[in-house]
Amino acid sequence: MRRTVFNEDHEAFRQTIRDFIAAEVVPVYDQWIEAGQVPREFYKKLGELGVFGIEVPEEYGGAGESSFKFHAVITEECARAGVSFGGSSVHTALCLPYLLAYATEEQKRRWLPPFVTGEMMTAIAMTEPGTGSDLAGMRTTAKLSADGTHYVLNGAKTFITGGVLADRVIVCARTAQPTPEDRRSGITLLVVDATSKGYTVGRKLEKLGLKTSDTAELSFSDVRVPVEDRLGEEGKAFSYLGQNLPQERLGIAVGAYAQAAAAVEFAKRYVREREVFGKPVASFQNTKFVLADCKADVDALQAVVDRALDAHDAGELSAADAASAKLFTTERAAVVIDKCLQLHGGYGYMMEYPIARLYADTRVSRIYGGTSEVMRSIVAKSMGL
Repeated sequence: MRRTVFNEDHEAFRQTIRDFIAAEVVPVYDQWIEAGQVPREFYKKLGELGVFGIEVPEEYGGAGESSFKFHAVITEECARAGVSFGGSSVHTALCLPYLLAYATEEQKRRWLPPFVTGEMMTAIAMTEPGTGSDLAGMRTTAKLSADGTHYVLNGAKTFITGGVLADRVIVCARTAQPTPEDRRSGITLLVVDATSKGYTVGRKLEKLGLKTSDTAELSFSDVRVPVEDRLGEEGKAFSYLGQNLPQERLGIAVGAYAQAAAAVEFAKRYVREREVFGKPVASFQNTKFVLADCKADVDALQAVVDRALDAHDAGELSAADAASAKLFTTERAAVVIDKCLQLHGGYGYMMEYPIARLYADTRVSRIYGGTSEVMRSIVAKSMGL
C-alpha cells in the first residue's frame, strides 16, 4: 500500500540523510562500535547538516519546522543502514522540547544557537540508582543559597544517554521534600554546565546493545548552579516531564517499527544469498512463510506508527495513545527481529551481522521511556480498568 504519512519535503530530507549516512557513517561505524561512542566532531557535522535545528525557531538559527516526522525519517534511515547517530536523538527529541517550552527568552538566546550547531550537546538526567521508573522517589537535591543566587546540587544519576559527551545536562532534582498528599511535588529542572566544579562523569556503562550511544553515571558534589540556569518554575518539573512523554514514546515506537522493517530486509538479503543443501535458503517453504508473517507484522507496525505520527503533528496524540503505540510496536518488533535472526542461523549470532546488533539494540525499547508493564498500566487506566 502507498504510504501517505510523508510529503515531498520529508522524502527529499530522507535522500539527504541516506546519502549522509552512506558517506559519513557506514565507512567508520565499526570504529564507533569499538570506541563505544561517536566522535564529538560528528555532532558538529549533524549540526552543519541541519539535523539539530529542524524544530528550532528561525530566530535562533533553526528551520522552524513543527513536524516530528523529520525525526522519524532519520530513525528509519539509520535502521535501514544498520547504524546509529549515538546520543543525538536525546539531544533533539528529548531535551529540545523542554528548552522550547520552558526556557526564558534570555535562556533561548544563550542556549539554542550552540544547540543547533552541535557546539553544545545536551542530555537529560532523571533516573537514579535504586529508583528506576519511580521518578518521584529521586534523592538528588538542589538547595537554594541564602542569597538566592544559585542552587547547590548533590546526588547521582545513572543510565544517562549522551552523558559522556554532553556539555549541558537537564538535571531533575528535589528543591523541596514531597508532601504526604503528593510525592511528585518539589522537583525542579536545572540545566547544568558539565564543566562545573563538583560535576563528575563516572563510568561509561557497558550495555547489551546501542554500542555507539554513550551512557554514563553522573554525580554532583556541591555543584553551584546559577538560578539563571533553572528551567521553568521551581517545583513544577514532574508535570513538565509528563507533557513530553507522548513524544518520547512515539519516538521509541518509530524506532521499533524501523528496526523490524530493517530486520526483514536484512533477512531477505541473507536467505537469497545463503545456500543450504545446494539450494538458497529463500527457496524453502518455511523461509517464505516466516518472512511473510514478518512482513504482515511490519505492515501492522507501520500503520500504528503512521497513525500516531499524524496524531502527534495534529496535537492529538494522548498519553494513552502513545503508550499503546509503544507497547505494541516494541513487543511485536522483538518477535519479528528474533524470527529474522533465526533465519540467519549461526551467523545471526555474530555481531558482524547487522541482525545481531538489531537484536541487542531493540531489547531496551521495552524498558526505557517507560517499561512495557508501565505502558500496560497506562492503557488499562485509559480503559477505565
